[in-house]
Amino acid sequence: MQTETVLIVALLCAGAGYGVGFVISRLKERALRAELSAKEREQEEKLRRSSEAAQLSAKVAAQEQLVRDRAELEKSLASQREAITTDERRIAERESLVNRQMDRFALQETDLRQRAEQIDTSRTDLEKERIDLRRLAADCKARMEQVSGLDSASARTLLLKEIERESSKDAADLSRHILDDARHRSEEQARRILATALQRYAATHTFETTTATVALTGDDMKGRIIGREGRNIRAFEAVTGVTVLVDDTPNAVVLSGFDPVRREVARQSMERLILDGRIHPTRIEEVVNAVTTEMDGFIQRTGEDAVFRSGLPPLNPEVAKVLGKLHFRHSYSQNVLEHCVEVAHLCGLMAAEMGENIQAAKRAGLLHDIGKAMTHEIEGPHALVGADFLKRHGEPLDIVNGVASHHQEVAHENLYGILVAAADAISASRPGSRSESMTTYIKRLENLEQIALSFPGVEKAFAVQAGRELRVVVRPEVVDDSASLLLARQLARKIEDELLYPGQIRITVIRETRCVEFAK
Repeated sequence: MQTETVLIVALLCAGAGYGVGFVISRLKERALRAELSAKEREQEEKLRRSSEAAQLSAKVAAQEQLVRDRAELEKSLASQREAITTDERRIAERESLVNRQMDRFALQETDLRQRAEQIDTSRTDLEKERIDLRRLAADCKARMEQVSGLDSASARTLLLKEIERESSKDAADLSRHILDDARHRSEEQARRILATALQRYAATHTFETTTATVALTGDDMKGRIIGREGRNIRAFEAVTGVTVLVDDTPNAVVLSGFDPVRREVARQSMERLILDGRIHPTRIEEVVNAVTTEMDGFIQRTGEDAVFRSGLPPLNPEVAKVLGKLHFRHSYSQNVLEHCVEVAHLCGLMAAEMGENIQAAKRAGLLHDIGKAMTHEIEGPHALVGADFLKRHGEPLDIVNGVASHHQEVAHENLYGILVAAADAISASRPGSRSESMTTYIKRLENLEQIALSFPGVEKAFAVQAGRELRVVVRPEVVDDSASLLLARQLARKIEDELLYPGQIRITVIRETRCVEFAK
């Protein structure tokens, strides 16, 4: 009984607790909903306020932008109005200027019209005077023809012949007087300077020849040089840069190339390979590299030795190296490096006689043909190529001009170019210095005689003394003594313009009158 009462009481308590809990949960839920509604209203109020603030800010910004745009527009309009005002003022000034010019043109037109009227009047008067003068000249001409017994054409021809004869004689006399005076004043001095220089410098008279032929120990060596399928000869040509010609010539091969240094390297390399007997691409490259290194040292020493023999202080190493390459260059069988040393000594001797700078003259003479060592690499005359090379390596400008002007390809700015040209001609034209082929020699003599025979009045022409003198025989009835001098000068100018020759050519005009009678 008690147990049941306890259960009932427990059940009632549990039901009461559940009801109380349910009521409390509903009250909490209602309170939470009320709180959420309050927060939503507060959030909506905040959103509304921020929206109104944003709208207000946008309106203020728009108003400010409108104010700025209006200010910029007003400024732009002000500048445009100012530009328009300036253009209007400029147009007004130009209009005023045009009006003034139009007024001046009107005055000038009036003045020109008056001058034209004056010119027309003067022309009419001159035409009348011309007609009167023609009538008077015709009357005088008729009277003169009547008095002299000659018509106008005959008198004009006679007068022109007389004037021509007198003018030709006067010109010849004046030319002879000028030449004689210049010759008396300069020839003796020039002869003394050149004679002294030649006597003090005595060079050997030798011919030097170069050959690209290499002797072989036997014809079987040609096959070894060529190699299997030509690999040896191709490797040799690729390394040296020269062409190897293997022909039917017994016991010899020919090396061909434009660069004399490379040709010499190839020649020495070929000789060493033949002596060694081992000929294959690797050995070829080793030998050629060794010979090239030795050749560079030899060229440097040769150039420095040439500078020493010329009596000059050491030059730039690059200049001395290029100068040494001239040892392998020849011109008409004359070694170019020896020719440069000879020219240097001659320039120094002539400069000493004239009181000029001896060292500078020697320097210009030694370097005058240095461009010949580079003409196979750089296009252009060797004088200009050498001058440009020396200028780039710091040589003085007077030396550079002396080198550039010794063939008159540029103007002489000092005396060194003239000294170099004279010494170059002396070195090239002295006996034994150069040689030329028989065909070239005969052609030069024929051209000399043909030039002389092309002048009127020349009867015969003879090139003598190996082409260094031209003797011309003229007809005495056509060429008189005065005209002989003019003929010699004209011959000299034509030979200088049309022929290339070493040294100088003496021209002798011979005129003689022979009177022959027979006694019967």
